[in-house]
Amino acid sequence: MSRVARILALSFLALSMFIYPQEVLDSASGGLTLWWRFVLPALLPFFILSDLLMASGFVHFLGILLERFMRPLFRLPGKAAFVVAMGYTSGFPMGAVLTARLRQAGEITREEGERLLAFTNNPSPGFMFGAVASGMLGQPTLGVILSGSVYLANLIVGFLFRYYRVGPGSEQPTNLPSFKRAWQEMKKAQTSDNRAFGQILGDAIKQSTSTVLMVAGFMAFFAVIIRLLNIWHITYFLAFLCHSVVHIVQISVFQAFFNGFFEMTLGCQETIQALSLLHQQVALLTLLMGWGGLSVLAQVAGLISGTDLRFSSFVLARALHAILALGLSQLFLRFAKVPTSSSFSVQVPSTAALSWNTLHLSSLVFVGIMAILLAFTLIRQPLR
Repeated sequence: MSRVARILALSFLALSMFIYPQEVLDSASGGLTLWWRFVLPALLPFFILSDLLMASGFVHFLGILLERFMRPLFRLPGKAAFVVAMGYTSGFPMGAVLTARLRQAGEITREEGERLLAFTNNPSPGFMFGAVASGMLGQPTLGVILSGSVYLANLIVGFLFRYYRVGPGSEQPTNLPSFKRAWQEMKKAQTSDNRAFGQILGDAIKQSTSTVLMVAGFMAFFAVIIRLLNIWHITYFLAFLCHSVVHIVQISVFQAFFNGFFEMTLGCQETIQALSLLHQQVALLTLLMGWGGLSVLAQVAGLISGTDLRFSSFVLARALHAILALGLSQLFLRFAKVPTSSSFSVQVPSTAALSWNTLHLSSLVFVGIMAILLAFTLIRQPLR
């Protein structure tokens, strides 16, 4: 977009915000409410934890142990396993945050960073189980199908991206996992960081709070944009154009899709209202959660702006992830015993319950992923 076009777009946006102040206030409040209920409890504790673990040398320790597993499967160093675990634990945009930090520290190459970024961004397990399966669909057990489709699809994306920009020297030799060498690497990393623990903790809290507040700003801003697009009937116009080409799909479904294209949570909410059959709801939900929405893409673009990582590969990975997640969800539904419609009542849990469930689920996912990765490494080659 040229500078003149950007200025005109921003001026039009500012004028619209002055014309519709109450709508802007309501939509921004709604975006911040979603952030408070789902994003903050899923991100902030794990942002702080990830900073502490990286400062303690745990990532270097893990890198030695898991190199033998990560390098052949994803063409990534063992340190990337920590980003995978945290990304799948906390949801957007944890994977982008940690990938950018590893790249800035020179721990991974540009191509490795782009491979890692491609498959370490998901909705959080708390969002899929608590907000969507329990809150929107009213069936907590469907969280298994939703999360299984999204996570497995992203792992497939990661495997496919192992062929991304493969050149001479990409196949690096992998040493056998050694607990002694891993311990030495961790001690070396601790020695190189001479900050006291109090300073490390303070820096972790400061940086994590700044990042999670940035996410809140993105969510509020895009909630306002989506509300204005609906007021101007732009999403309806796009839905009408698509319906004129594909008559079998209703306008309300296309409208839910376009809202989700911009902001995932809003699209998920409208999907439940636009569709009555469960397999159709799950299909569109997984498609939107795989894509993530332009709001999430903007967050990732901002987080990697200080690196040389290419954003285009991330967009390609999101589109591929969305298609794979949709296909897997329909495959899983064929073998799952669930009702074919959503004619039941929906009860949204309280904020305190959602916060606890989100933190609990995320903790279990992190421990489970780390245990699985270490188990595969030990099966492949015992520690020396």
